Amino acid sequence: MTAAFTDARDSAKAWQSGLYVITDADLLADEDTFMSAIRAVLREGVALLQYRNKSTDDAFRYRQAHWLAEQCQASNTPLIINDDVMLASAVGAGVHVGTDDADVAWARSMLGTDAIIGATCHGDLALARKALDNGASYVAFGRFYPSRTKPGAVAAPLSVLSEARQLGCPVAAIGGIDSDTAPEVAAAGADLIAVVGAVFRYPDPGQRVRQLKAGLPLAIFR
Repeated sequence: MTAAFTDARDSAKAWQSGLYVITDADLLADEDTFMSAIRAVLREGVALLQYRNKSTDDAFRYRQAHWLAEQCQASNTPLIINDDVMLASAVGAGVHVGTDDADVAWARSMLGTDAIIGATCHGDLALARKALDNGASYVAFGRFYPSRTKPGAVAAPLSVLSEARQLGCPVAAIGGIDSDTAPEVAAAGADLIAVVGAVFRYPDPGQRVRQLKAGLPLAIFR
């Protein structure tokens, strides 16, 4: 993890470390706010953008996801869809699945060999190994701090991030991370620093991305 910083997104592996921004349907409920916030985030450059929306309005979710796919393609930023493999397939995106969601192997068979597929592993290395065996591209651990997005999420120790280095894949950290704690999470071994409220709870999401990136070690940006 000692490569020099670059903002270029022209490498197939460029997504494997850096800031991982996840949308929030409540914080971005207004359509204009949603669009302006996403544009601001993408202008600053992030490793991955995840669309997370649990609405049962499939047409609405498809419209937003399709728009996001266009924006991400224009900025050369991979788009990840939370939990919904069929929506990911429809818009040409990757997918992130939780422990109670779609099977990683099925997601891989549906999305193909090139798709980015992430898996929630909480604090469990056994879950991570299983996900990788089934075709996951990266594994995600957390929460590490109190989370307003998922207050009931089970806590994980920071030590799991260093232990996960042995897995030989990108390691994502999520859960209550903000500009104060992001450096600690990176130092503990995370490649991808996933944030939600740390970006979208503020009036200037672009500025928040800049601040978060400025606090991370240059080595995390391949």
